[in-house]
Amino acid sequence: MGKWVRVYSTTDPGKAAIYHGRLNENGIPAVIMNKQDSSYVFLGKVEIHVAEENEGQAKALLGDLESSDP
Repeated sequence: MGKWVRVYSTTDPGKAAIYHGRLNENGIPAVIMNKQDSSYVFLGKVEIHVAEENEGQAKALLGDLESSDP
């Protein structure tokens, strides 16, 4: 695998974990990068990264998840 790119960013670690799991379930290897401050969790973001070659497929899947999220 080559370069990794960010495909999703949120302040909600629970949502990031669910989306990360969905990507992996669909055969898209993904990693979570938690950039939130350990003392002030409202500062910073949680990001999901995938290999560059999976970027389009990952964004499409995450877009579907976002549109179905109430």
